[in-house]
Amino acid sequence: MIERRFEQIIFASRWLLAPFYLGLVVSLVLLLAKFTQEIFHIVPHVLEMQEKDVLLAVLTLIDLSLAGNLLLMVIFSGYENFVSKIDVADHKDRPDWMGKVDFGGLKLKLIASIVAISGIHLLKAFMNMDNISKENLMWMVVVHMTFVLSGVLLALMDRLEGSHHGAHGTAAAAAKSDHH
Repeated sequence: MIERRFEQIIFASRWLLAPFYLGLVVSLVLLLAKFTQEIFHIVPHVLEMQEKDVLLAVLTLIDLSLAGNLLLMVIFSGYENFVSKIDVADHKDRPDWMGKVDFGGLKLKLIASIVAISGIHLLKAFMNMDNISKENLMWMVVVHMTFVLSGVLLALMDRLEGSHHGAHGTAAAAAKSDHH
């Protein structure tokens, strides 16, 4: 009786994460505000801007949209993996990946998004090389390569863990079928 109640309390504690995801939704609104600010800053001056400056501005917009995608992915997947299923299965606009990204998949998608965002920052730095010190540029490359290496190692560990669990899962399933 006590154990069952204790487990119910622990299970219900997952709802303590819900405000975190709501806070991330607010963060998404903040990104939208910044994106809108950038658009309103760029559009009136686009005809007088140099091509390089337009490309840098567009890369900033891409960067913000990637950050928004990352946030949305964390909100949906995190909420569904740790709090509750989002009951919109019959909605025509429901993303195909929703409900299919487990914690391991979320980690890989996160690191891939971080690498993409870092890559865009690096590209912006290369395009604006006249205004960036060689030392800062070197550190940006080092940080980017660290993200890339981390992503590769994370994917490798996930693959090794999956093949390890796959072998155990197959053996456990065989043992279970022998019992029945």
